[in-house]
Amino acid sequence: MKRNIQVLLLLFLGVGLLHIALLTDLYLRYVRPGLRPALIASGVLLLVLGAVSAARDGFPFDRARTGRNDGHSGHGHGHGGGGPRIAWLLYVPALTLLFLAPPALGSYTASRDNTEAPKAPKAAAGDSLFPPLPGGGVVPMSLNDFSSRAVWDTGGTLKGRTVRLTGFVTPGHRGAWYVSRLAISCCAADAQVRKVRVHGATAPRPDTWVTVTGTWHPSGRTGTAGASPALDATAVRRVPEPKDPYNDVVATRTGS
Repeated sequence: MKRNIQVLLLLFLGVGLLHIALLTDLYLRYVRPGLRPALIASGVLLLVLGAVSAARDGFPFDRARTGRNDGHSGHGHGHGGGGPRIAWLLYVPALTLLFLAPPALGSYTASRDNTEAPKAPKAAAGDSLFPPLPGGGVVPMSLNDFSSRAVWDTGGTLKGRTVRLTGFVTPGHRGAWYVSRLAISCCAADAQVRKVRVHGATAPRPDTWVTVTGTWHPSGRTGTAGASPALDATAVRRVPEPKDPYNDVVATRTGS
């Protein structure tokens, strides 16, 4: 039985990886889009290894091949016992990939992260640290760009401008709430939190994806790590969760 578990795990994991990487966009809940080819290759490799093992040992496996007879023919004094029953729990993550894919990280992670102020960006020689926002109406922005400007932009490019931020709702202390995003460098394990506190609007349910329109709310001394990003909301609209929840890149353009 122990050998059966090993081979079936290879097959289930291979099918699960190919399912989330080829047939759905669920892999974006775990890794960056650029890692999709690696997931597909890993899924194919696991299937090949499982198929080779099954063909080599015979399937279903007999006792002689898996070593359960232990050389005492006729007495059945095998000492393996088929392996510990707890080994069956190894199927849980494999089956989860197929039938119960967990959601992307959300407010639980964001609310427990002691988010530090974003690092001050470095400008290239001759370039402005924070170029002016485009003229016109509402400016869509990423939470990362807004947070950096709110904390470090002493030139005041956010002053008097109406911006639009998209993220999920994260509850705070004493009724406060934030619009949040999680950014990843490689996978969900290295996710970094960006949160903007929202003033002047009632908080929707945690993990609800929203688009918040409003103006910069100065908080702390700009240009120091003591400043924090905040927004005075004029409108909060619920939106569907994006296909790639960790992608906070927004093409800055004017809106209405």
